Amino acid sequence: MHNSVKFTTFALKIRRSMAKIVVFTGAGVSAESGLGTFRDSDGLWEHYRVEDVCTHEAWLTNPQLCVKFYNDRRRDTLAAQPNAAHIAIARLQEAMPETRIITQNIDDLHERAGAKDVIHLHGEIRKLRSSLNETATVPLEGWEQHYGDRHPDGSLLRPYIVFFGEGVPYFEEACRVAATADIMLVVGTSLNVYPAASLLHYTRPGIPIYFVDPGQPEFGNWADHITHIRKPATIGVPEVVERLLGKG
Repeated sequence: MHNSVKFTTFALKIRRSMAKIVVFTGAGVSAESGLGTFRDSDGLWEHYRVEDVCTHEAWLTNPQLCVKFYNDRRRDTLAAQPNAAHIAIARLQEAMPETRIITQNIDDLHERAGAKDVIHLHGEIRKLRSSLNETATVPLEGWEQHYGDRHPDGSLLRPYIVFFGEGVPYFEEACRVAATADIMLVVGTSLNVYPAASLLHYTRPGIPIYFVDPGQPEFGNWADHITHIRKPATIGVPEVVERLLGKG
């Protein structure tokens, strides 16, 4: 009850001041649209070892397997639909244009729900990138990449995925966005994947953080500032958005 009162009071303040909200999402949001999580408890991703499909070494030693794997993930993405959580986040951004969205997910379900200017930390499944330049991307129509296709710079096109061991090209931008937050909404992430999980380090001390996830991650130094809504994203996020907009 205490958290509910605190939440509603802060929501009213947000409406008056047009404070900045930062939404940070992870695999739990996409899982409810039927997409496999990046690393399941058995260390596999859609029955593949992550080491075989999501490292630079895997790309060098077996690029055809990597292309096939991400073709399959792209086909899954195109078949999936945004769920109630994606739609609620897009509605929040529409009502409060200062809202920024940062995601660990490689799908485009936020955008298909209507969200704008999403920062994808780990790449985008519906784009390909130069083998030489991590931010030189091209869109891909449909689901199938053909191995051997080349970027305009002459290099082989590869999936636009941040492999393990590679830098996260938009992490600094995400940190700058996190630092502007008056409130942060975190959804469907274990807070175990770095550097993305360290985004909370860049928020201003003491800002309210609302965490929607049925799990129980270790909150550490943020425990006193986090309101944990232990519900699936499709249930918890619409509830949070309604309150933030002063309708709940």
